[in-house]
Amino acid sequence: MPEGGTIGGMDEARTWEDDALAGFERSPLGPATLVRSRTSPELPRAAVLHVHGYNDYFFQAHLARFFEEQGLAFFAVDMRRAGRSLRENDTPHLIADIAELGDDIDAAVAAIAEELPALPVVVHAHSNGGLAAAIWASDRPSPALAGLVLDSPFFAPLTTRVQRLGTRALPALARFSPMTVMHRAPSHYAARLLRPEGGGWEFDVAWKNPGGVPARASWLAAVTRAQARVARGLDIRVPVLAARSHSSGPDSPTNPLLGLQDTAVDVGAIARHAHRLGPDVTEAVVTGGLHELSLSSPVPRAAYLAAIRTWLPKAIP
Repeated sequence: MPEGGTIGGMDEARTWEDDALAGFERSPLGPATLVRSRTSPELPRAAVLHVHGYNDYFFQAHLARFFEEQGLAFFAVDMRRAGRSLRENDTPHLIADIAELGDDIDAAVAAIAEELPALPVVVHAHSNGGLAAAIWASDRPSPALAGLVLDSPFFAPLTTRVQRLGTRALPALARFSPMTVMHRAPSHYAARLLRPEGGGWEFDVAWKNPGGVPARASWLAAVTRAQARVARGLDIRVPVLAARSHSSGPDSPTNPLLGLQDTAVDVGAIARHAHRLGPDVTEAVVTGGLHELSLSSPVPRAAYLAAIRTWLPKAIP
């Protein structure tokens, strides 16, 4: 869609430029970046906003095509200090409070509502983005919000070592030494996604780094507080689809199920907390699903997308 053109028959007020990902364009959104598909339906029945996770950004063009097949206009947000939004001297993904990511989601949904007035918006959020989106939807939902899809939300870390970092000393450390590295490890999961014998996906390794992104005290404290809130219960008043893999396992190259299970978050925590999100929650368990279910191998990926397709009428009657 050319800059200054229309989508769904609405005049453009926002300035867009070509994105490096073919078929997409982007627009600055404060500290974040809004991305949209050029091939969205001319008369969409709704819009969808994709929200990425930690050590991540939007590159999943096939996900956009799927939602467009359902009649939805597709948007994504690269949140502050991530992906397209990284600025010189930024520390990737650094936040002091999960509400910062909520600000970016809020701005993106508001921008979509300006682009496509009166259309409902479904938020599709992955991992740490799912955690942020759940808190945002509970605390300050947009009037446009019609539903929330959580792809392996980060409700609890997988390893007990990371869990032990959430001690009483963490808030003070986050306040007085926010840049302290609390955990550092390569992402074998991300590395496998790149390999032809693994996922065979293509992405910018500067923005989704197989070497991993260090977890700093400020970020870990913000995430730990948000996870505690989920455990106590939220009040999301729109339909929610909480999706997870059937099992978790170690993020290790020696794990024979590295390509068939979640190696980043504890899926048991998603199972325990899903019913605490709100009054209308549908759970989906994907056998053989990866941490990002939409990047799983063909059979579990198809099962995940089918679960979304079945659930969508709850959000968009």
